[in-house]
Amino acid sequence: MAVIGFHSIAMLFLCQHGYEALLARELGDDGLTVAETGPGWAAAQPLPGDTVARPLAELCFPHVALLAAREFRGDAVNALAQQLADFFMGGLRGERIEAAWPCAFTCAAEVPGLGRRLAGVEKAFHELLKKKLARVAKLASPDVPRGAGRARGLFVFFADFGRVFAAREAWLGGQRRMADDPLAPSRSYLKVEEAYVVLGREPAAGETVCDLGAAPGGWSYSAAKRGAKVVAVDNGALKGGALDHPLIEHRREDAFKFAPARGETFDWMFCDLVEEPHHVLRDLVGPWLKNRWCRRFVINLKFGRADPIALLRELRAPNSLLAARAAGVRIRHLYHDREELTVVGALRDAAGG
Repeated sequence: MAVIGFHSIAMLFLCQHGYEALLARELGDDGLTVAETGPGWAAAQPLPGDTVARPLAELCFPHVALLAAREFRGDAVNALAQQLADFFMGGLRGERIEAAWPCAFTCAAEVPGLGRRLAGVEKAFHELLKKKLARVAKLASPDVPRGAGRARGLFVFFADFGRVFAAREAWLGGQRRMADDPLAPSRSYLKVEEAYVVLGREPAAGETVCDLGAAPGGWSYSAAKRGAKVVAVDNGALKGGALDHPLIEHRREDAFKFAPARGETFDWMFCDLVEEPHHVLRDLVGPWLKNRWCRRFVINLKFGRADPIALLRELRAPNSLLAARAAGVRIRHLYHDREELTVVGALRDAAGG
């Protein structure tokens, strides 16, 4: 006999596998009570009397948050599919769907064979939906919307073979897997491509970029392929598509000692250095922001030897360098990040330009 049932939770947060403990610590810092964690997820809710300190858009480790999520249980594919169909169609009362809507099924990839269970339930769900609401089913899209913010549709996460979470609304942090480029000199290229999605903007043709610690050139190549003019600062060699690129000027200098010419302002400052994060913030990012040498920035901070939650607190503090100088700041642990945080934003009077 199938085991069937559900109950409500406040939010289910999804993160990169291996960083669940940091996700739980961040949520706890922000006033949420974490009830349970699993591979790539944490269930949390504010309890009576709790004060939630931070808007969703400011969270770092969650990639997706399922809002007002429900948990469904069942040991048969059809039973789970029926519960999800009932949940979705029951929530459509008074709602008109006239355009493509996200119908995203994901799972804990670390659980062997779970992807096959997901595929079976997803197929059965769509068959049920077609029988009842053919037009709505035809408009369903399996893709999560690009960019950061709230999205409405159906978001389903398989924690295990018989345990599924679902929500009609989700908050998206903007993290996502990016397509590689065979000419990109390094895997780091994927991080800056993902950072553009989080920021909601990317270098444009004719803009200027200073890439500090550029070698082997993945970030420089990313900007140059969009038509931006890049100054790549690094004593190391450039490789792949960055080598001898007509829009990339390679300056063999120390990134910490480099400064723009008098009166020169770059549209973008990139920084991805294998250095202690406080050293990068104090001795490189600080002068760039204080002297207004750039308009926008993408900065990668390695936390391998630092407490990432303590580092987050410092970056978010009201008296921090970012709070004083920048606007639209987003700090994310990206899909393509490892032990690092990516910080994007703009100087205050450049944020709207």
